[in-house]
Amino acid sequence: MNRRKLLTLLGIPAVLGTGSAAWASISRSRNPYYQGPVTENFNGTVFTDGRPVTKGLADVLKWQTSKRDRETFPESYPAPPKDRPPARVEGVRIVHLGHASFLYQIGGLNLLIDPVYSLRASPLSFIGPRRVNEPGVAFDDLPRIDAVLITHNHYDHLDIETLARLHERDRPRMIMPLGNDTIVRARIPEARAEAHDWSARLSLSDRVSTTLVPSYHWSARGAFDRRMALWCSFVLEGGGARIFHIGDTGYHDGSLYRRLGSELGPFRLAVLPIGAYEPRWFMRDNHMNPEEAVQVMLALRAEAALGHHWGTFQLTDEGIERPPAALAAALAAAGLPEERFRAMRPGLSWQA
Repeated sequence: MNRRKLLTLLGIPAVLGTGSAAWASISRSRNPYYQGPVTENFNGTVFTDGRPVTKGLADVLKWQTSKRDRETFPESYPAPPKDRPPARVEGVRIVHLGHASFLYQIGGLNLLIDPVYSLRASPLSFIGPRRVNEPGVAFDDLPRIDAVLITHNHYDHLDIETLARLHERDRPRMIMPLGNDTIVRARIPEARAEAHDWSARLSLSDRVSTTLVPSYHWSARGAFDRRMALWCSFVLEGGGARIFHIGDTGYHDGSLYRRLGSELGPFRLAVLPIGAYEPRWFMRDNHMNPEEAVQVMLALRAEAALGHHWGTFQLTDEGIERPPAALAAALAAAGLPEERFRAMRPGLSWQA
């Protein structure tokens, strides 16, 4: 086995390289992705969202080795027919590609958020969570992509091989939180990758903008780089709508989303994760469940919501159809109509 593959198996960030410096860096506290001044969310080595870190490797081992009530995904979970998007849309059209991946057509621009076209959400091609349905839009049917937005560096959100394909085809602008650009350029040196801190507001065109905002989450590509790249959510404005998009988040006490809803809302739409939440003792810090997602929709003052992060890759213990069933129950308990918060399948679209 070559050294690069061994590094990957050990969970050592590939960006560190394969020479002796890579091995030396394992024992150093230096951040391999980002060096910058100490700020409210960066202590000089790792990023923070203000919460204490409550789970570590011992908890991962406890979860994986304890007796578990795990419902296994089927080998295939067919999705609706694939969507064939138009070349451009002046208003807003959003298509779910699967898991946390979306095509946004907004104000004449084509944007991808967290695109994953690989078979597995994994650093390795032969092991790791395997998709049980095809992307909601075939790669060759994607319109020309102007920009890609990445929320964080977990493999089910930052798929470097998909980004390489997009760079080769369209040379899109790639926007992500601090440190993630280093990961992208290690594989795609000429990528138009740019990294920003929370609160950065960026013009994507004269009619479309995005703002990076906090979420309750974390980052890692391996075992030695936890929280060394930042994570975020995105606020998108254009096409006559304001949209709040979360890739991954915990709920915590909900105060973050009440604040963001007050400062930046109301929103025409919130795109929220509703899956990967069991067991709660382990997942609640960083993955909200459907009941909490309904509370986030309300806190953001969103007219409607779309639910994602379920039904494509099995990352946790709940069964494949548990999230939409739990979402329906949460909406009923809150006295809200089911159509206000749709659980999305690959190929389904929303249009304003």
